[in-house]
Parts: sequence; C-alpha cells; structure tokens
Amino acid sequence: MKPAFCFLLLSFLVSAALVGQAQNPIIQTKFTADPAPMVYRDTVFLYTSHDEDDAKGFKMYNWLLYTSTDMVNWTDRGTVASTKSFSWSPQNGAWAPQCIARNGKFYLYCPIHVKGIGVLVSDSPYGPFTDPLGKPLIKNSMDDIDPTVYIDDDGQAYLYWGNPNLYYVKLNEDMISYSGDIVKSPTKPADYQEGPWFYKRKDKYYVAYASTCCPEGIGYSMSTSPTGPWNYTGTLMDHSPKSNGNHPGIIDYKGNSYLFGFNYAISKALSPTHTERRSVCVAKLTYNPDGTIQQLPFWSEEGVKRVAALNPYQRIEAETIAASQGLKTSKGPNGMYVTSIDSDDYIKVKGVDFAQGAKELVASVASTSAGSAIEIHLDSPAGALLGTLKVKNTGNLASWVAQSCKVSRKSGIHDVYFVFKAAANNQLRFDWWQFNQ
Repeated sequence: MKPAFCFLLLSFLVSAALVGQAQNPIIQTKFTADPAPMVYRDTVFLYTSHDEDDAKGFKMYNWLLYTSTDMVNWTDRGTVASTKSFSWSPQNGAWAPQCIARNGKFYLYCPIHVKGIGVLVSDSPYGPFTDPLGKPLIKNSMDDIDPTVYIDDDGQAYLYWGNPNLYYVKLNEDMISYSGDIVKSPTKPADYQEGPWFYKRKDKYYVAYASTCCPEGIGYSMSTSPTGPWNYTGTLMDHSPKSNGNHPGIIDYKGNSYLFGFNYAISKALSPTHTERRSVCVAKLTYNPDGTIQQLPFWSEEGVKRVAALNPYQRIEAETIAASQGLKTSKGPNGMYVTSIDSDDYIKVKGVDFAQGAKELVASVASTSAGSAIEIHLDSPAGALLGTLKVKNTGNLASWVAQSCKVSRKSGIHDVYFVFKAAANNQLRFDWWQFNQ
C-alpha cells in the first residue's frame, strides 16, 4: 500500500466501523465540501470543492464532479477545473463553486480566496472549463466568496455571494459580465454567515446559508422579490457542535426536494481534532403549504432513498458508488477507475435491478499478478455470494482486460457489494462492470 494513502485509508476503515452501512456521507473516496447540485436533463450534476487528504486547514486546489440518476449511487467524474484554470490564481484557495446552464453553455462560478470570483465556461457540464475573461468577474472586497447563481423566469440572472455580508449583481445574458453596481443587501438575513444558495420555488425567493459561525448551522430567509428584502424564516438545520461549517445546496429532482451539505464524519473518525477534511451529505427536504421548510436534524447516517433502480445489463463504471470502504478513485488516460484496493475493501452499489436474474459478470480489471479475487455479495458485504471473479494477471496496471465469471441467478432488486480479496503484494485496479443474462 502506498504510504501517502495510509492515514486516509485508516480513516475510512474506522469510519466504516462506526457508521456501518450508512449512506451519508455520500462520497467516501475523497474529501468533498461545498456541494453545488445542478439538475440537467435527467441527471444530478454535483459539483464540489475538494479538501486534500493531508489538509489541516483549507488546502483546496480543484473542483470535482459527481453525477447520479437515482440519488444514491454517485459516479466520480474527476476534476472539472482547478486554480490552474485561472492565470491570475494562486495554487490554493479553490472554495465553494456553483454551475448553471444557459443557451447551451455551462458557467462555473469559482471563488479564489482573497483574489475574487472567477467564471469558467464549457460546452458540456463535464467540462473542460476555460476562463473567458482572464481576470476575476467580481473583485470587490475580502467578502468575495461563495457565489450562487440563479436565472429568474423573466431571463434576468442574479449572482449572490459574501461572508459576512451579502452582495448581489445582475448578470448580463452572456453570464460573464454584469450591469449596474455591486449591491450590498440592506437586509442581511438574521444569523447569516456565508455560503448563500439563492433560488426560486413557485412564487417565492429563497436564500439558504451557513448560519453564524461557530459552529454553523443552515438558516434560510424568504422574499417576494429576487433582490429582497430578506425576511428571516428559520433554520433548515440548527447549529451543531458536530460541525464547524456548512454550505447548503438545494434542488428539486424526480418529485422530491433535497438539501446537500457536509459533515466531518470521515475525518473525525481518524482524529477528534478539527481539520478541514469534509464530506458531502444529503437529506430530503420538505416544504410546508405556505412555502416554509421543515427543519431537519443534523445529517443522518441513513441519507435518502433511491428514486430509480440501476440497470446492471449495461456497462457501469466501477467508480459508481453508494458506499465504500478503504479504496480510492483516480484518473488515467482512459478515464476514472478504482484503485488503492486492499483485502476486504468493498464497493456498494444500491438498488440493482436483476429482473429475472443474470448468469455472468464481466469486469475490466488491471492486476500485477494472479491470485486476487472480487466476490459479488448481495445486500451486505457478507450477504449471499452471487459469484467470484478470479482476477488474472494482466501484466501491469496500465493493461486493462475484461474478465468474466458465472453468477447465481437472483431475481429482483438488491444492493450489490464488490468485496475485494487482494493477493499479497498484488496491485489491483477496477474500471467497469456489467452483468449479462
């Protein structure tokens, strides 16, 4: 095992022992924070900031992307942008972003600590994103962090941001410039600290935000106008000693509403000492008839229920994960894959619909020797054994080979666990899988 991964692996193992089969945090192979969900067509695109493995403060170099169509299995799409995307940015300081689609393009608003707020543009939500301005879009004060963007029904786009004050501008249709002055909100919401999330639902405008530090909760205010005045309404999540921070992201998807944020569960499983190594979580959000929102407890371990079943009879990327233990994801010339695999590490994929049953598993793997295996279990890491893929030596870790094994026919919808049995001194990587009928 690579020494650089030792402490992080330990944290995942300890965390797994504490929370069992928990769905929160939803990303367990990297430290993620500042979730910015975007619904585009039938998919949730979850953009996040990224705490480095060895962070003891804010050590943040890039922004990551995860996608899901069922709210429980999240596919790691890798880094979509970094501080290197801006010629004017230092290496560190990639704080809370948000992405929005308009006129066939995608705009990623990125705060660079103490440098301002930049904007990147792409023809695809997956990137690549590039800087059209060569300078910050917003450079107003030290408050220039945590941008949030929304396009109103009349086509006017608004960009809000700020800590500890709340500011906004009216963006032009090109989304990379604005008209008028930067406005400091005259009605700063009560208990507001940072991390605003601005949106409209029906005929009401909302700004949710991280509550006054520290510890932070999540509060929200409402208005009948996109520019306020903002009337403090309540808390989505009370201040909690379990967290020194939070950052809301809110969407409606497939008939449900969801609140994203983060906790420190994985990091604190390693050490009770607070470090900025955070993990994104999600909870179902419920609106009252008058538009107010029901308060939630601190992030539950259970997370949310799936809103669709997964079809296993098509190629599924190995980095599509509901929960995991011990392993990591990385990117190579051919895309993302699962790596840093040790014996008894596992991947959980939730809600797999076998219909009348499969007869074979095909998986793309790379291995430096023979003797390793991937056990396929149902509903728990020690559940019914569906089959065992005995991994052959592919020569090196850059050589991917599709290998197969027979599986027992099981019908219906199950959670699938890929449990790894790694031979001594063997290195193993996992790229994709597919069942055949």
